[in-house]
Amino acid sequence: MRLSTDEKLRREIAALYDVLGEALGTEKVVMRAGKLGTLKEMRSSAIPERLLALQRLVFEDPTLETRPAKAQYKQVIAEIEDRLAYLLAQRTVGDQLEAKVSAKMVARHNEYLRELRLEALREATGPETPATEKRLHDLTALDRRGLARAALDVLRPKSLGQVVGQEPAIKALIAKLASPYPQHVILYGPPGVGKTTVARLALERAKSRAHAPFAPDAPFVEAAGPTLRWDNRETTNPLLGSVHDPIYQGARRDFADGGVPEPKLGLVTKAHGGVLFIDEIGEMDPAMQTRLLKVLEDKRVSFESSYYDEHDPNVPAYVKKLFRDGAPADFVLIGATTRDPEAIDAAIRSRCAAVYFEPLTHVQVARIVREAAQRLGAKVTRRVPELIASYTIEGRKAVQVLADAYGHALERAGSQRAASVREEDVLEVVQAGRIVQHTPARARRRKVIGKAHGLGVLQYVGSIIEIEAAAFPARETHKGSVRFNDTAGSMARDAVFNAASVIRAVTGVDPADWDLHVNVVGGGNIDGPSAGLAFFLALYSALDRIALPQDVAVTGEVSLAGAVRGVGGVVEKLYAARQAGMRAIVIPRENARDIEAAPEGIEVIVVATVVEALAALDLRIPAPPPPRTRRTKVTR
Repeated sequence: MRLSTDEKLRREIAALYDVLGEALGTEKVVMRAGKLGTLKEMRSSAIPERLLALQRLVFEDPTLETRPAKAQYKQVIAEIEDRLAYLLAQRTVGDQLEAKVSAKMVARHNEYLRELRLEALREATGPETPATEKRLHDLTALDRRGLARAALDVLRPKSLGQVVGQEPAIKALIAKLASPYPQHVILYGPPGVGKTTVARLALERAKSRAHAPFAPDAPFVEAAGPTLRWDNRETTNPLLGSVHDPIYQGARRDFADGGVPEPKLGLVTKAHGGVLFIDEIGEMDPAMQTRLLKVLEDKRVSFESSYYDEHDPNVPAYVKKLFRDGAPADFVLIGATTRDPEAIDAAIRSRCAAVYFEPLTHVQVARIVREAAQRLGAKVTRRVPELIASYTIEGRKAVQVLADAYGHALERAGSQRAASVREEDVLEVVQAGRIVQHTPARARRRKVIGKAHGLGVLQYVGSIIEIEAAAFPARETHKGSVRFNDTAGSMARDAVFNAASVIRAVTGVDPADWDLHVNVVGGGNIDGPSAGLAFFLALYSALDRIALPQDVAVTGEVSLAGAVRGVGGVVEKLYAARQAGMRAIVIPRENARDIEAAPEGIEVIVVATVVEALAALDLRIPAPPPPRTRRTKVTR
């Protein structure tokens, strides 16, 4: 039976109502119809009324009032079908998402139940497993096993009286530390002379003084300047402390779960109430030195973090206190360095007193070896201390060589009772370690033409500089040349040319008539003009064929006017001359006040001009060159 057009249309509309009810649910369709006021049209049998109601329900538009005309039926039905297709697709996707969410919730619930069961099991049986118990047993066995103390721990001085050669520095440091108002201090001096040991023992001495502010348990916190590094993100700062943010920097798990930043205290807080000792403070990052300066001023360290919320109930009280008040950092800074003061931030230097440690002499190093041998319980032959002292001026290095030589003696003798350190044991140590004698240039009781001994300083350690000069008549008049090894540096080259000009002014000899060759034996960069006097004497000796004494060392800058100007490091240079066995040292008159007392066995000669230097060395003083006559032009 064939259906009429209207009947087909009614069935199609009814089918669309069924689809709508499937997409939204029958109850929701009825509720929407009541809300939109279209129940009457929805129950009507008239096609325009039912289409209008269907439009309102599908598009949720109560403003639709016009009933579709017969010519618009197909277009309206097509729009309704498109909208219903969209609603069905949305319903399908929603069902799928809801299914996934339900599945994940079930999985998490099951995981949570599993963790609860495991936690209950751990509480009942403990966290230990056979593997962890075995590791604990191994660690306990390792703790029970141990070697004797290191040799340096045994040989390190246990009291200030055992420190050799630094009595003035010890007295100065005690005066600055054991006071009601202790000062920050920087210790300058060569390596291996006892700066760290003296700083540690000085704090112990200060604790025994009733007027000093240090408590009996005041800490001595030690750090190495080259290892104190930081980055701009402040993820780590072992000196001042840092904040471990919960996301990027690995805070504790309980902090990270609650989004709480975790402050980490630095060495300045651990040293609160005591001493913070920074070895090689001159090697610290300049930015770190600047930050340390602020801590010295504020005596506290502040912490900041964009993750911190003071109103967060999950933040522990101590974290709130650190962020609110900062961490205390009231300590005395003692820095040690082998570099020049200019390597340290000027603001830090201005807040720190300076104490200088002296270089050790040959006699003092030998004494250190003898006393270390007593603490080590080792027998040594008579010449062993002097032999070791000839290879180093560092007390720490000397006791290391002694400890190694004692090991050779034990291996040779087979027992401690029969072991005795001999010279051959020391020679085996220095040969195996490729150690060379500290002062290869030694004084000689003879005179040599064209050779002078200058003096230099590096890291508060003086050294002898051997300078040679040779002079040959130039092949052509006034076309002589000056040769000089470039490795010595531009300042040394300038000092050579200054010396040549002074020779011409003093003796009247024109260096341009000679081929001059100046050499610094062994090479090396001479960073400064202090070898000027040595260059002058070597050239003067080579040109005038006068021999120079080889047991006198000289230092001083030579000006073009022939004056001997002051230089730096005179004390260290004096010790170097004494170490090399020189009988005398010539220094500028301007440096005379730098030396309180010369070491025994060496004479200090002060001069103001090169002529006085020649006289001090018993050399022939040249007659002054005749004055040059001035030519005048005669006009007729």
